[in-house]
Amino acid sequence: MVKISVLQHDPSRHLATRPGDPTPISRNLNPNMHPFARARERTRAVNAAKLDRLFARPFVDALEGHVDAVEVLAKQPDSLSTVASGSWDGGLIVHNLPQRSRILHVPQAHKGKVSGLCFAENSRLLSCGVDRNVKLWNFDSQNDEPVNVFPGKAAFNSIDHQRSSQLFATASNLVQIWDETKSAPISNLTLPTSTETVSSVRFNLSETSILASIGSDRSFTLYDIRTGKAERRVIMQMRSNALAWSPTLPTSLLLASEDHNLYTFDIRHLNAPNQIYKAHVAAVMSCDWSPTGTEFVSGGWDRTVRIWQTGQGHSPEVYHTKRMQRVTSTLFTTDARFVLSGSDDGNVRIWKAKASERLGIVTARERAAIEYRQSLVDRWKMDKEVGRIARQRHLPKPVYTAGKLKNTMLEARRVKEERRRKHTRAGESKPTAERKKVVITEQS
Repeated sequence: MVKISVLQHDPSRHLATRPGDPTPISRNLNPNMHPFARARERTRAVNAAKLDRLFARPFVDALEGHVDAVEVLAKQPDSLSTVASGSWDGGLIVHNLPQRSRILHVPQAHKGKVSGLCFAENSRLLSCGVDRNVKLWNFDSQNDEPVNVFPGKAAFNSIDHQRSSQLFATASNLVQIWDETKSAPISNLTLPTSTETVSSVRFNLSETSILASIGSDRSFTLYDIRTGKAERRVIMQMRSNALAWSPTLPTSLLLASEDHNLYTFDIRHLNAPNQIYKAHVAAVMSCDWSPTGTEFVSGGWDRTVRIWQTGQGHSPEVYHTKRMQRVTSTLFTTDARFVLSGSDDGNVRIWKAKASERLGIVTARERAAIEYRQSLVDRWKMDKEVGRIARQRHLPKPVYTAGKLKNTMLEARRVKEERRRKHTRAGESKPTAERKKVVITEQS
């Protein structure tokens, strides 16, 4: 009698579970059976990096309407689509991003430039300008007249609203706290020895009684509005142009500096920054965090917009166009998918946060393929060819030339310090780390 052995297979392991799904394939995962698997994976990683750069089309659209340079941008915290912009001609526009339309357009909201914007509750918007007025608008009513006007004694440079109350702060020659229900400031925040012009103020997103400001005398100050006085004040090497609080780490703060760099500080330790971000070749004029807290955007006078990964101080994503002039304001949308920039040419431009991301409906199979290619690039980013392709960015010739000149100057400074330590008595002291040179002193 002949004994017959029958191989039985489970049909569910060889048939697609749903119509349209790929047919399951059985694979032998023994590495000895696939001696060329690593070489094939590297080739796939190189191709994935090339595809990522090939499909990098970050520019989405430009929102027109301003006659002069766009000075400031603001987003509504509880909306994915509403963004406001103010310009040097005094114009104010509230945009609807998905429809590319204007919810509110006031050509002469202020006499002179609009220097600050922030959203309040119930579809209201606060704006300030160099005409010494703060105006409250209701953009749902389609009314060109402000709901309320708060007169001041000096030109305003910035404004910010608390998330959970009717208080807002303004920056001029001092920091003032206002109440929406009162026509005069309820408190003034200043230091007796300071003669600065405050250029920007921001409330902490978690501890709303903490307020940060930067000034023209290279100062960075922390206030507590409950005590009505400055708690900590730091004098830096160069003045800062913008600041932003991290949305996920309440003690983390981002500063955009005049020395072409950005700095992240922990407010518990203000003697030195946590990280220095170097790539701009001109003054950095604006910065804003992503809602996820893992990246942030910056714009500067080198006419580029750069997207940085938190903790990585080099090799940011770079966006630029032929017509875009000096970038004065940048913004992340509340869904972290898009970046907005305002520049001297009067346009508000919309960019993709991920340059090669595909807009529209993406199927599950396409999403899986995109994630697989991204994981390949991440796994092989230390490879010489994969890393070079992933890092390479084409820059305008003036930016590239300025970058080479800046590197030459920094190298000459490094060589000079090295020779001074080697041949003079100044070399007896230990060299100072770069992070230790940013902050000069702290005043109390």
